[in-house]
This record gives sequence, C-alpha cells and structure tokens, in this order.
Amino acid sequence: MTAMGEFRVPPVIYSGRGSLQALATVAPTLGTKALVVTDQVMSNLGYPARVCEMLHHAGVAHAVYAGVNTEPTDVHVDEGLQLFRDAHCDFIVAIGGGSCIDAGKAVAVMAVHDGYIGDYMAERKWFDNQPAPLVAIPTTAGTGSEVTSVTVITNTRDDVKMMIRQPALIPSVAIVDAELTLSSPPKVTAATGIDALCHAVEAYLSRRRQPLTDALALSAIDKIMRSIERAYADGQDLEAREQMSMAAMQAGMAFTNASVCLVHGMSRPIGALFHVPHGISNAMLLPTVLRYSAPDCEDRLADIGRTLNPDLRSVSDEAAAADVLRRVDQLCANLAIPNMQQWGIHPVAFEDALDKMATDAIASGSPANNPKVPSHGEIVELYRAAYSAQFAAVRP
Repeated sequence: MTAMGEFRVPPVIYSGRGSLQALATVAPTLGTKALVVTDQVMSNLGYPARVCEMLHHAGVAHAVYAGVNTEPTDVHVDEGLQLFRDAHCDFIVAIGGGSCIDAGKAVAVMAVHDGYIGDYMAERKWFDNQPAPLVAIPTTAGTGSEVTSVTVITNTRDDVKMMIRQPALIPSVAIVDAELTLSSPPKVTAATGIDALCHAVEAYLSRRRQPLTDALALSAIDKIMRSIERAYADGQDLEAREQMSMAAMQAGMAFTNASVCLVHGMSRPIGALFHVPHGISNAMLLPTVLRYSAPDCEDRLADIGRTLNPDLRSVSDEAAAADVLRRVDQLCANLAIPNMQQWGIHPVAFEDALDKMATDAIASGSPANNPKVPSHGEIVELYRAAYSAQFAAVRP
C-alpha cells in the first residue's frame, strides 16, 4: 500500500516558446511595483532590461537588485530585502538561474517575516504569513527552483549552505521559456543539466517518493538523457533546450514533493566550503553515491534503465541497474565533469574539512531519504572516493 503523499506546485505555470510574454498579463494582477531580482550576467545579456520594459508597458513600476552571484548568500537576501522595502515594492520577479530564483524566494518570505533567514532552516520556525507574490523565470535548465518549495542560501558566517524547505517558498507564478536558455554556455548547460538529472534520480530513489513524483522523475530522466548532450554540443538546438527546460521543471516538481537524498546532502558542503557550483558538485558525487546506494535500490535503478532502453526488459535487475551506472559515468565524462582533485581543491584542505562536511551533510536531512542511509564515517569515505574518481579521460 502506498503511503499518503502531498503534492504542491505553483498555482500557475506558463511554458513553451515565447511564454515570457505572459509576464505582461500576469504582473498587473500581482501588484503595482516589482523588485526584479537578478545578477550581473543576466544584466549583461539584457534579460532584466526586457523584463523591465514589459513591466513598464504593463503599467507596473519596478526596481532592480542585480547583486546575486553564483551562489546566493544571506548578504544577498538582506540587500534585496532592504531595496524591496526602501523602494516600496509589493511583488518580486526573479529572472536568472537557480541562484537568482532562490534569492527572490528568500526576499519574498522575509518581506513579511521577522528575524534571520536561517532561523527558518529545518522548520525551526515557520513562514506563517502569506509571502510577497513571486514570479520565477529560469534562464537555465537545471535547478527547477521555479516550481519548488526549497531555497538554498549560504550562511556566510558559518560557511553552511542552508536548505530551507517550506510551502511558502513555492513561487506564485512560474514562466518557463526555453528561448531564455539559448544563451547558456556549454559548461553551465552541463552543470545545470546534471543538477536536474540528480533531482530526478534522487526523487525516484527517495524514501519519500510517491506515484506522482515517480512519473515525473522517470519522464525527466528520459528527456535529460536524450537531450543534454545535444544542448551541450549545440546551444542553439532549441528542441533540445525545450526538452531540457521541461525536464528540469518536471524534476523540480518531483524532488520538491519527494525530497532529494545523499548526493545533495553531500554536495552542499562542497559548495559552501570550496565554492564549487552546485550542479558541478552534484556531478562530482553522483556516480560514487549511486554505486554505494545500488545494492539497496537495484530494482528502482533497473526501472530507470528500462525507461532509457526498453531492450533491458529482458535482462535481470542487476544488469539493468549496472547499465544505468555505466550511462551516468559516461555522461559525466562526455560533459567534461571534473572530480574535486581536478577542480583544484587542495588535498590537505579537503581532508581538514571532511568531518565538518559529513556533519553538515547529515544535518541537512537529505541523507536520511537515501535508499541506503550512511553513517558519518561512510560519508567521509564517500567524499574520499569521489575526490579523485575517474569517470573517464576528462575532455578539455
């Protein structure tokens, strides 16, 4: 018997080519002045300017916070929140990668709550008030943040990535227009695409999975494995970009309702301490963690294998699961994913950080959702194994 599940997504999702135009219609229904949350890369590409022009023509005033960088921090949240209040904004439009959307989420909830954003980690406090409306517009196909109840914000004092998960963090509106991802360079395409793959795979393996999340996760995995290398090789392949955008959104819906597992739990400390982009740190860990988990989820991995290759229906679960591990390993090689040693993390600094990283990984709660729940010592050894793991000869 399947346990009762809860499934939450944004009230409204616009998707498809040209769906950014929906902003002109939806923005006036949310307020009279928007805070556009973005970063300098997006500003250089002109996307926030397009948003601001659309808001202007829709009769909606705006202010712009473009201070977010690769990984959102509590400093970005404080700065964005201050501008939101000083400029008398009443809703938020976040445009960019997951970092911009995560920062926008945090500003939206803190606009109507007191204290520090970290106070709400691990449900120590609840967002009881209705957040400021948020329109989330992703420009990468990866985090799925536009449809999730999660934000990840770095505590700059303690060097901890805080995963905060509460229903109030689900955006009011998501706009998923694959045309906005055409500017994503190959390395970002690879990193964000592997992040989406991790979301989908972990949602399917999670102890908190449910039938709805299973269907979304398998669909996302299939789309990613068929499209990511095309998008990586040719960024103007709009069909591949559309498949990746849809897959990232489906994976986001899946993991926000089923939770992520050990890969994400171990990934966040790497990002916080060594400033490795989230998608890359996930990819560094995924093959090692899947091999560790495989004995306890062989049947689920076999399901994934048979989704990707129907010919595997005639082989054993062990063989089908092994094919998935091989495919993931090869994908990381084909996308030129480095291990931690190749990234440049110093071995002494890495060893010195292992205890804290394992402690922080467990504290995030994600490892407890894994099919095989590791001890602190096992996590330390998994970090060591992943540090110099060879997917294959890493391409330049």
